Formats: sequence, C-alpha cells, structure tokens
Amino acid sequence: MQVPLQITFRGMGPSDALAQVVRDRAERLERFHDRISRCHVVVDVPHQHQRKGRHYAVRIDITTPTGEVAVSREQPQDSSHEDIHAVIRDAFDAAARQLEDDVRRRRGDVKARERPDRGKVVRLFRDDGYGFIVTPDELEVYFHENSVANGDFTRLHIGSEVQFTLASDENPKGPRATTVQLLHPSRS
Repeated sequence: MQVPLQITFRGMGPSDALAQVVRDRAERLERFHDRISRCHVVVDVPHQHQRKGRHYAVRIDITTPTGEVAVSREQPQDSSHEDIHAVIRDAFDAAARQLEDDVRRRRGDVKARERPDRGKVVRLFRDDGYGFIVTPDELEVYFHENSVANGDFTRLHIGSEVQFTLASDENPKGPRATTVQLLHPSRS
C-alpha cells in the first residue's frame, strides 16, 4: 500500500489485538489486487443494547488506480454481528471478492454478453413438442417447446423468424437452443 493502513475504532477503545487482526487481513488483500493505494478500516459499535449485547459494524474503504471499493457490514437485528472477528472476516472476504472482480475486468477476463443468434424455423413437430431452426450460415439447431419464450410455441410456423441462445454444453444430436424468442409475433 502506498498510504499506510488506517484503522479507526468508534464506540469502543482501541484494541491492539483487533488492530493486528485488521492489519493481517489487509495484508492478504494485496494478494488479490497488487495496486492498492489506500485502505481505511472502521470498527464500530454503533449502539449498545442492554439486553441484546454488543453488535459490531465494520466498514472498509479501499482505493486502487482503477477505482474505489467500499464494503460495509452493518449491524443486523439478529445476533450474527456479536462476534467481532466474524464481522471483520466477512467484511474482508467481501472486499477480496470485489478486488478480484476488479482485476478480472482489468484483464478482460469478464465474459461479454453474447448477442442471441437469429434464424428461421425450418421443421416443426407440434405433437412431439420440438422443432429445428436454421441459421443464415446453414447450421441446424434443435429446440424444445419449453425453451420457447412467452408460451409462443403454438404461434410458431415454418419460416417464423426467431432469435435464440445456444446451449453451452454439447448435445449428441447436435446444437440445441436454450431459449427461443419469436420475432415479429404479429406476422406469424
């Protein structure tokens, strides 16, 4: 880190033991993102209930060259935040996930949403509940009536234009569509 770790205790006195836990966790974050420039952690006891015990909250603000990460583990109504170590662990785990996502985006590892393919219905077996679509490059794709959006299977005809999403798994009978949507429903 370019700027030393900042730890703030609110609603409670400073604790060397908790500060060490926070420092250890903050050091581990650099494994997930090597360009952390600043990290500020606030350990808070927002309000003490006489009957319900102490509830803790932790906020982590991290700055990287690509942006900021803010994680907050606020006090819930149940007893899950009575263990300060669990609250710190959960907050740092959430921060690590966000930092990993940031690194993936930076590297381009994030999967881009693919545009659905288009085609025309070429064969339809209504009684058996399936059919086939052909794409402009002559790929024939199987689909089942349950994959047709909005219950439009009965509105499909030979020549109906559709858009579809191919299944990622390989099918022994060839490519299959996971979702099929009728285009221009008023024309069918």
